[in-house]
Amino acid sequence: MSGVVSVFVVSPDTSSERRLELHTTVEQLKGKLELITGIPVANQIIKLYNSENDPTVLAELSDDTKPLGFYGLRSLQLLKVDDLNPSATLTGQLTDVSQVDKFELTNAEYEARADTVLAFKQRNKVGRFAPKDQTKATTPEIDVNIPIGSRCEVESTEAGFSKRGTVRFVGLTKFGTGEGVWVGVEYDEPFGKNDGSVQGERYFTCRPKYGVFVRPEKVKVGDYPEEGLDLDDEEM
Repeated sequence: MSGVVSVFVVSPDTSSERRLELHTTVEQLKGKLELITGIPVANQIIKLYNSENDPTVLAELSDDTKPLGFYGLRSLQLLKVDDLNPSATLTGQLTDVSQVDKFELTNAEYEARADTVLAFKQRNKVGRFAPKDQTKATTPEIDVNIPIGSRCEVESTEAGFSKRGTVRFVGLTKFGTGEGVWVGVEYDEPFGKNDGSVQGERYFTCRPKYGVFVRPEKVKVGDYPEEGLDLDDEEM
């Protein structure tokens, strides 16, 4: 496996970890990256960094005929893909919300509305508006046999598509209603929604977009090895 490295690939709209063969040429890599980043081959400029936190450019992959090994590519390094003509491809505009008009309400305006969650809770005496004798009701204990550190598969809404990862947290949380057990999972790929923290409270630690919290019934524990991400003719 000495001819294969695992690197991070980032662009204005994407971020993922990829396994690359060192004999792959820059031209072949660009063809694969177009499917991942949405940036046309002719518009791509690829630069090599030691990490996302290190601004020093080690090399620019400018010769399409050279293999990746020519540039000394090593595992855990970073390939940054930029678009030379973003105005034509809309690169970066899908994630730029700076030009989006925001709808904002003051606390007083929100409390005066009748079509809000707050108004619903007040009308139906839910949550903090419930009678005191109801708020004192204890949450029933739930027996969850999901060991921390075990490999798992998380049920997906897409048929035939599963998300694998490692269990990092099992227990009660402060988000949501605060009731019932949640399972924190670190995905193998960036399919998640957080980095193990929600609303400022940390439950475990992982990379951004690799963490997720789901209910126990969505989790199946077993011998689920990490799926390979090798480049081939179909995917990368």
